[in-house]
Amino acid sequence: MHTIGKLARDAHVTTDTVRYYEKAGLLAPTAKTGAGYRLYDEEALRRLRFIKQAQQSGFSLSEISELLALKNSDEACCKDVKSVAIAKKLQLEHKIKALQVMSQALTELIAICNDEARPLDACPILAALENSMTKQVKGKRNAQA
Repeated sequence: MHTIGKLARDAHVTTDTVRYYEKAGLLAPTAKTGAGYRLYDEEALRRLRFIKQAQQSGFSLSEISELLALKNSDEACCKDVKSVAIAKKLQLEHKIKALQVMSQALTELIAICNDEARPLDACPILAALENSMTKQVKGKRNAQA
Protein backbone atom coordinates (compact mmCIF):
# COMPACT_ATOMS: atom_id res chain seq x y z
CA MET A 1 0.00 0.00 0.00
CA HIS A 2 1.11 3.53 -0.80
CA THR A 3 0.46 6.75 1.07
CA ILE A 4 -0.56 9.71 -1.08
CA GLY A 5 3.01 11.05 -0.95
CA LYS A 6 4.57 7.75 -2.02
CA LEU A 7 1.96 7.28 -4.75
CA ALA A 8 2.64 10.77 -6.08
CA ARG A 9 6.42 10.21 -6.02
CA ASP A 10 6.16 6.84 -7.75
CA ALA A 11 3.95 8.33 -10.50
CA HIS A 12 6.06 11.53 -10.78
CA VAL A 13 3.17 13.85 -9.92
CA THR A 14 2.34 16.07 -6.96
CA THR A 15 0.02 15.15 -4.12
CA ASP A 16 -2.22 18.01 -5.30
CA THR A 17 -2.51 16.22 -8.65
CA VAL A 18 -3.58 13.01 -6.90
CA ARG A 19 -6.19 14.93 -4.90
CA TYR A 20 -7.42 16.67 -8.06
CA TYR A 21 -7.88 13.33 -9.84
CA GLU A 22 -9.76 12.04 -6.81
CA LYS A 23 -12.12 15.04 -6.93
CA ALA A 24 -12.57 14.47 -10.67
CA GLY A 25 -13.56 10.85 -9.97
CA LEU A 26 -10.61 9.36 -11.85
CA LEU A 27 -8.86 7.89 -8.83
CA ALA A 28 -9.90 6.68 -5.39
CA PRO A 29 -7.95 5.53 -2.35
CA THR A 30 -8.14 1.82 -1.66
CA ALA A 31 -8.41 2.33 2.08
CA LYS A 32 -7.81 4.79 4.91
CA THR A 33 -5.81 4.35 8.06
CA GLY A 34 -7.33 4.81 11.48
CA ALA A 35 -5.86 8.33 11.45
CA GLY A 36 -7.60 9.07 8.12
CA TYR A 37 -4.58 8.84 5.81
CA ARG A 38 -5.37 7.69 2.28
CA LEU A 39 -3.82 4.40 1.16
CA TYR A 40 -3.49 3.27 -2.45
CA ASP A 41 -2.72 -0.11 -3.98
CA GLU A 42 -0.73 -0.98 -7.10
CA GLU A 43 -3.88 -0.67 -9.24
CA ALA A 44 -4.15 2.99 -8.21
CA LEU A 45 -0.53 3.53 -9.26
CA ARG A 46 -1.22 1.87 -12.64
CA ARG A 47 -4.34 4.03 -13.08
CA LEU A 48 -2.43 7.19 -12.22
CA ARG A 49 0.27 6.32 -14.75
CA PHE A 50 -2.44 5.56 -17.33
CA ILE A 51 -4.00 9.00 -16.72
CA LYS A 52 -0.65 10.77 -17.14
CA GLN A 53 0.17 8.83 -20.35
CA ALA A 54 -3.28 9.55 -21.77
CA GLN A 55 -2.81 13.25 -21.03
CA GLN A 56 0.54 13.19 -22.83
CA SER A 57 -1.31 11.73 -25.82
CA GLY A 58 -3.64 14.73 -25.81
CA PHE A 59 -6.68 13.31 -24.06
CA SER A 60 -8.65 15.61 -21.76
CA LEU A 61 -9.71 14.43 -18.31
CA SER A 62 -13.27 13.83 -19.53
CA GLU A 63 -11.94 11.73 -22.42
CA ILE A 64 -9.69 9.84 -20.00
CA SER A 65 -12.73 9.20 -17.84
CA GLU A 66 -14.47 7.80 -20.92
CA LEU A 67 -11.46 5.57 -21.68
CA LEU A 68 -11.39 4.30 -18.11
CA ALA A 69 -15.12 3.55 -18.26
CA LEU A 70 -14.59 1.61 -21.49
CA LYS A 71 -11.65 -0.24 -19.92
CA ASN A 72 -13.88 -1.36 -17.05
CA SER A 73 -16.91 -2.20 -19.20
CA ASP A 74 -17.82 -5.77 -19.99
CA GLU A 75 -19.65 -4.65 -23.15
CA ALA A 76 -16.89 -2.48 -24.65
CA CYS A 77 -14.32 -3.69 -27.12
CA CYS A 78 -11.15 -2.38 -28.72
CA LYS A 79 -13.19 -0.77 -31.50
CA ASP A 80 -14.82 1.53 -28.93
CA VAL A 81 -11.43 2.69 -27.66
CA LYS A 82 -10.17 3.11 -31.21
CA SER A 83 -13.15 5.36 -31.98
CA VAL A 84 -12.24 7.65 -29.08
CA ALA A 85 -8.61 7.74 -30.27
CA ILE A 86 -9.66 8.54 -33.85
CA ALA A 87 -11.92 11.35 -32.67
CA LYS A 88 -9.06 12.81 -30.59
CA LYS A 89 -6.66 12.57 -33.55
CA LEU A 90 -9.11 14.39 -35.82
CA GLN A 91 -9.59 17.07 -33.16
CA LEU A 92 -5.82 17.52 -32.84
CA GLU A 93 -5.38 17.73 -36.62
CA HIS A 94 -8.04 20.46 -36.74
CA LYS A 95 -6.21 22.38 -33.99
CA ILE A 96 -2.90 21.97 -35.84
CA LYS A 97 -4.43 23.43 -39.01
CA ALA A 98 -5.87 26.36 -37.05
CA LEU A 99 -2.49 26.98 -35.42
CA GLN A 100 -0.80 26.90 -38.84
CA VAL A 101 -3.24 29.54 -40.11
CA MET A 102 -2.50 31.70 -37.04
CA SER A 103 1.23 31.24 -37.53
CA GLN A 104 0.97 32.29 -41.17
CA ALA A 105 -1.05 35.37 -40.20
CA LEU A 106 1.63 36.33 -37.68
CA THR A 107 4.37 35.77 -40.28
CA GLU A 108 2.57 38.19 -42.60
CA LEU A 109 2.13 40.76 -39.82
CA ILE A 110 5.80 40.52 -38.86
CA ALA A 111 6.82 40.95 -42.50
CA ILE A 112 4.96 44.27 -42.86
CA CYS A 113 6.84 45.78 -39.91
CA ASN A 114 10.00 46.95 -41.65
CA ASP A 115 10.84 49.93 -39.42
CA GLU A 116 11.00 49.02 -35.75
CA ALA A 117 11.77 52.62 -34.77
CA ARG A 118 8.30 53.87 -35.79
CA PRO A 119 6.09 55.30 -33.08
CA LEU A 120 3.19 53.11 -31.96
CA ASP A 121 0.60 55.20 -33.79
CA ALA A 122 2.39 54.30 -37.05
CA CYS A 123 2.94 50.61 -36.26
CA PRO A 124 1.79 48.58 -39.28
CA ILE A 125 1.05 45.50 -37.16
CA LEU A 126 -1.33 47.40 -34.89
CA ALA A 127 -2.88 49.14 -37.91
CA ALA A 128 -3.41 45.84 -39.71
CA LEU A 129 -5.02 44.28 -36.64
CA GLU A 130 -7.24 47.32 -36.16
CA ASN A 131 -8.25 47.36 -39.84
CA SER A 132 -9.01 43.65 -39.68
CA MET A 133 -11.31 44.19 -36.69
CA THR A 134 -13.02 47.10 -38.46
CA LYS A 135 -13.64 44.91 -41.52
CA GLN A 136 -15.07 42.13 -39.34
CA VAL A 137 -17.45 44.52 -37.57
CA LYS A 138 -18.59 46.03 -40.88
CA GLY A 139 -19.07 42.54 -42.31
CA LYS A 140 -21.28 41.54 -39.38
CA ARG A 141 -23.33 44.71 -39.68
CA ASN A 142 -23.87 44.13 -43.40
CA ALA A 143 -24.83 40.50 -42.76
CA GLN A 144 -27.41 41.58 -40.17
CA ALA A 145 -28.94 44.25 -42.44
